[in-house]
Amino acid sequence: MRIFVTGAAGYIGTAVVRELIGAGHQVVGLTRSESGAHVLEGLGAEAVRGVLEDLDLLRSSAAASDGVIHLAFNHDFTNFAASLATDLAAIKTMGEGLAGSGKPLVITAHANGQASEDAALALIDQGVRASIVSLAPSVHGEGDKGFVPQLIRIARERGSSAYIGDGTNRWPAIHRLDAAVLFRLAVESAPAGSRLDGVDDEGIPFRDIAEVIGRHLGVPVVSIPREETQAIFGFLGMVASLDLARSSDGTKELLGWKPVQHGLLADLEQGHYFTK
Repeated sequence: MRIFVTGAAGYIGTAVVRELIGAGHQVVGLTRSESGAHVLEGLGAEAVRGVLEDLDLLRSSAAASDGVIHLAFNHDFTNFAASLATDLAAIKTMGEGLAGSGKPLVITAHANGQASEDAALALIDQGVRASIVSLAPSVHGEGDKGFVPQLIRIARERGSSAYIGDGTNRWPAIHRLDAAVLFRLAVESAPAGSRLDGVDDEGIPFRDIAEVIGRHLGVPVVSIPREETQAIFGFLGMVASLDLARSSDGTKELLGWKPVQHGLLADLEQGHYFTK
């Protein structure tokens, strides 16, 4: 298959590109930068320079492909509504390029992104094999710039590694290489309308994460009251306090997906998260 991948030069995107090429697919990757283009070409992909706002480019690239994996998203929390609007327009536009073909469009779920999910599923009636991958909040591995590195930064700055209350609220997690396999399987064979859970660790107690961080940084591990969550964790406060455990059993059964990489706690123990 010739697969068009948005966000192809990113943290998850490069893993997906490697996985697709390793399975014999041809990849055309969207990237906004020259350095990203060099990365993709080094992986054996064809690079297309552009951004999600380039709707004509998205439409034509989707139409010229055998399927699309949509990973790109502007994580600008200062104007998140605009980021969601851009995502929605991109999905609708790529759907136009695939309409009537029966080809797959795999999108990535985002917080408050119900409109994008609805738009993707609406494309099924237009002859697009649309599916949605919902990744765990922690997609871990070397190069991670997500939630866990932020927790480590906060612990460094404050001199303590904190959890909320008794710390039994749970976070699911997935290694980025296992996530890459899931995206490949989705574009290859996920039935139209599939909602796929990108989860391996189904729920790690937040206190366990805080304890590993504290031990590696050599700082105390402390409980904080819920009312101090926002002051300590900032924009991570809401996520840090939630119990988010969920299962991917249905996804594993549907696609034959079997995560094989180590879990989040084992990844933290390797030490690469703590090198500046």
